Amino acid sequence: MLRFEDVKQDEGVSAYIRKADESLAALGYTYHSFGHVGKVAETAGYILETLGYPPREVELAKIAAWLHDIGNVINRVDHAQSGAVMAFRILDRLGADPEEVATIITAIGNHDEGTAEAVNPVAAALILGDKTDVRRSRVRNKDVLNFDIHDRVNYSVKETLVEINEDHSAILVEITIDTDYCSVMDYFEIFLGRMILCRKAAARLGLRLCLRINGQQVL
Repeated sequence: MLRFEDVKQDEGVSAYIRKADESLAALGYTYHSFGHVGKVAETAGYILETLGYPPREVELAKIAAWLHDIGNVINRVDHAQSGAVMAFRILDRLGADPEEVATIITAIGNHDEGTAEAVNPVAAALILGDKTDVRRSRVRNKDVLNFDIHDRVNYSVKETLVEINEDHSAILVEITIDTDYCSVMDYFEIFLGRMILCRKAAARLGLRLCLRINGQQVL
């Protein structure tokens, strides 16, 4: 049975993650390397584990999260679909069960805003983990004077907390923004589509999405 650790330690997977991030660096995107996929895996696993999903489904969500951005090594455009095809070959090579492969590649192929759908719990957890990983440390550009709006918004985020409430009825995304770099309106200009997607993913898991920015409830 394929484990999350097996995928993390695979040299081929690591090479694809590194090279995909190099391509995104050339295009001016935020960091998408091991720190990002690790954070997404942690959040996706936390969500399904907290909601009482079977441990194996939690493991599949973490594997999907670790692999979800490898398609960027081919092209940023349609990277969810190309990444799903790449993941199929990788998982087949590693001897994964076809049923589990199908779940993982479905999640990867459905995680990006343009074509995303929370078609199963693993996909929903991956979407929530990916779209809530907004933080200052992902910004590559260190020249504040030359920030574009994406840099400003990401750099402004000092802390993001994702938490499911006690009765498992809602998922809270709490964001602390330094308004010296961007306003709440700037945040929504960039991330409104992502938050709508997160709301749909939360609903797929039977949760209500609550968004709080600087202590103020906005969703």
